[in-house]
Amino acid sequence: MTSRRTFAALAATACLALSGCAHLGGSAWTTLIDGDQGLQNWRTLGDANWRGVPDANGGSVMANQGKSGFLVSPVSYKDVEIYAEFYAYTDTNSGIFIRAQDPQKITADNAYEINIWDIRPDPTYATGAIVGFANVPVPTVHTAGGRWNTLEITAKGNWIMVKLNGVVTSQLINNQFAQGPIALQFGPGVKGVTGGAIQWRKVKVRPL
Repeated sequence: MTSRRTFAALAATACLALSGCAHLGGSAWTTLIDGDQGLQNWRTLGDANWRGVPDANGGSVMANQGKSGFLVSPVSYKDVEIYAEFYAYTDTNSGIFIRAQDPQKITADNAYEINIWDIRPDPTYATGAIVGFANVPVPTVHTAGGRWNTLEITAKGNWIMVKLNGVVTSQLINNQFAQGPIALQFGPGVKGVTGGAIQWRKVKVRPL
């Protein structure tokens, strides 16, 4: 008879093999950004010039100036599904940080950073990677610059999976960070210069 522990291990292995495990059910979706309506759902950190930019398609939330900055959720999440639509440029340095341990200091050392940076100097953790934890192929095959993209993140227990435009780019089993806020980044470009803009037109979350 298969033990519960053995069964759980087999189930985790199956989830890593089947991308359909990203849709595990859970609560209803909560929209944090929808067009240019959404800054009220976030706290700003750093000096990025976050603002709503309306247009004929409903608009977006955008940053394109400053040394570095984040939009930080006031809510802390543990097991969660995130869906985001964003526009990046080739030199954009951005990403979504999850389970941040210090909401006053967001870094890849105290959170899981799902990266958006096509020309990262070390391409091991370029777009679609979980920085410091789960790499992407080199030479770079997953890029986001020059178009609207979708980013889907599933964090369930110690398992995290990332999809860019419907393609699984990285997966991770790790229990270093259990819970914390979500943060959207505007980061510096190569060698500290100002990088390209980041625009978010939809961000929604669903606790699992």
